[in-house]
Amino acid sequence: MSQLVVMKFGGSSVADADRIKNVASRVTAKRKSGHRVVVVVSAPGDMTDDLIEMAEKITDNPSGREMDMLLATGEQVSIALLSMAINEKGVEAVSLTGPQAGIFADAVHTRARITDIKPTKIFGELKKGRVVIVAGFQGLNPNSDITTLGRGGSDLTAVALAAALKADVCEIYTDVQGVFTTDPRIVPEAQKIDRISFEEMLELAGAGAQVMQPRSIEVGKKFNVDIHVRSSFTEDEGTLITAEVPRMENVVVSGVAYDPKQAKVTLRNIPDRPGVAARVFGPLAEEGVNVDMIIQSAPESGKNDISFTVSRGDTKRAMKLLDSVASQLKAEHVVVDDKVAKVSIVGVGMRSHPGVAAGLFRALADGGVNIDMISTSEIKVACIVKEDDGPKAVRIAHKAFGLDKPHPKGK
Repeated sequence: MSQLVVMKFGGSSVADADRIKNVASRVTAKRKSGHRVVVVVSAPGDMTDDLIEMAEKITDNPSGREMDMLLATGEQVSIALLSMAINEKGVEAVSLTGPQAGIFADAVHTRARITDIKPTKIFGELKKGRVVIVAGFQGLNPNSDITTLGRGGSDLTAVALAAALKADVCEIYTDVQGVFTTDPRIVPEAQKIDRISFEEMLELAGAGAQVMQPRSIEVGKKFNVDIHVRSSFTEDEGTLITAEVPRMENVVVSGVAYDPKQAKVTLRNIPDRPGVAARVFGPLAEEGVNVDMIIQSAPESGKNDISFTVSRGDTKRAMKLLDSVASQLKAEHVVVDDKVAKVSIVGVGMRSHPGVAAGLFRALADGGVNIDMISTSEIKVACIVKEDDGPKAVRIAHKAFGLDKPHPKGK
C-alpha cells in the first residue's frame, strides 16, 4: 500500500559525495516501491560548526539576522546535491528551502519556533511524482527574513512536516542504530531500545541525549506522529518513539542521559526578600538563556545563595546579565563553575517504584561520586557532578538499574 513518507537525514549522513549517493539510493528505493517521499536534510558534516567558527573570527557580536542568513546556507548545499544525486538515478527530485516549502516561523533569530506550515508547493510537487527535498532547520519569519530553528532544528522540521502533511511514517536517519539506554561510547554494554514513549524520550533528550532535538519530540507528542529513529548505513530496525509502550513491571529506568556541557552559576549573599528571584531570572529568560536546575539556600541574617545551571555555551551571555543584576542587588559576588556535568535517569516505571532516587544516590556514593545538585520530576532524577566524574557516574547508574542487560520484549 502506498504511503506518504518523511525521511530525515542528519549531517553525518550527507557529509561527503559517497554518503550523499548512499542517501540517494535509500530514497530512490523508497520512491520506486510506490511511496510518496519527502526528504529533510541537515547541513553536510560539520559545516554549521565551521560557519559559526568563521563568523566568530569576523566579530564577537554578530547580529542574529546575519547569522541566520549564514547558517541557512549549509542546508541549501545538502538539498541541491541530494536532488542532483537522486535525479542521476532516474528519479525526479526537486529541492526546496524552508520558506519555499511553506514553513513559517516567529521573529526570534537563531532559535525561532515554527508558527505554521502551508505545504501547498510540496503537495504540488508530489502530485507530479517527484521526490521533494526540504532544507531542515529553517523557515520564513513575519519580516520575510529567513530564520533558523536552533541546533538540531532539522529534526523539528521533519516531525512538523510529517504532522502538517499527515504523513504515514516519519523516519529519522542518523549515524547510530537507534536510541540506546545510554551513550555506547561511554558504556559499550548499552542496549538499543526497540520502543520508547514520547514522555521518556522528551526527558532523555532534554537531559542531554543527542539522538533527537527535544522540541521535535514535543511536536511528535502533540500531533501523535510516530518517529522511527534508525541508521543511515544499515537496513536494521531502529527505535520507535510513540505514545504508548507496553512494558514489563520490572522495567523501572529506561535510560541514562549525560550532558557534559553544563555550567553552575551561584549568586552569593543576595537579599532574602520577595521579587529577588524574578530580578535574577527575568533578564535571563528575556535573552533566551535556558535555566535548568535551581537551588536556593536557607536564609541566614536576611541573605541567601541562589545556584542554578545553564548550558556551558550560554555562560558568557548569562554572566554579562548577572554582573549587572548582582550589582543592583548588592550580592557579594557571582561564582561560575564550568567544570560540571549532568547525569540523569529516566523511566515511567519510576512513578510506581519508590526509592529509585535513593538507589541512584547510594550507587553513586558507593562509587565515590559526589553529587552537587539534584532535581527530580515524576519520571526523572538528575544530578550535577564534577565533569571528571561524569562518565563514571553514567556507568554506575547504567549498571545499578540493570540497563546493561537486554530489554524485555515490548521495551
